[in-house]
Amino acid sequence: MNSLQGHFLVASPHLLDENFVKTVILLVQHTDQGAFGVVINRPTTKTVGELWDEVGQSQCDSRRPVYLGGPVPGPLMAVHTDRSLAEIDALPEVFVAMKKDDLDELVRQKKHPFKVFVGHAGWSAGQLELELEEGAWFTAPATIETIFNDRDDLWECVSRRVGESVLEAALHLKTLPADPTMN
Repeated sequence: MNSLQGHFLVASPHLLDENFVKTVILLVQHTDQGAFGVVINRPTTKTVGELWDEVGQSQCDSRRPVYLGGPVPGPLMAVHTDRSLAEIDALPEVFVAMKKDDLDELVRQKKHPFKVFVGHAGWSAGQLELELEEGAWFTAPATIETIFNDRDDLWECVSRRVGESVLEAALHLKTLPADPTMN
């Protein structure tokens, strides 16, 4: 099995599960035992500051949105770039924190980008591989810029990037022209 940890799962246009339509998932862990990740493009209407008023140990004024990480309930977690608060390495320079003290420190600082998630996406052993074979997901290496991007059209942007890389590989191109119709 080739681990896809540190990659994006990009929902196929044919994936109709309402939990995952037009989602981009950062795959945090992927082993032969299963996989889990967080949806990086589903902001909720609640801010981190509002959530911290309910669950935090100290005041937090962050106006960043809380993200719906997936349909599986679990502890709050954050994806971030502060190595000192790393509990899981998702990919080089991107980490996951779930401990309350780490989250409390992370949401009050302003130096490192972060996203806070409620819920996550999970797959049992072999389940993700089956979904990949069925064409439910496309994959692409994750990038820090994309993880912390708040664009409304993130799924479209990452899908386009996946399509371009497939086309470049299929046609053995070094680069894809900006407008192929101009050839």
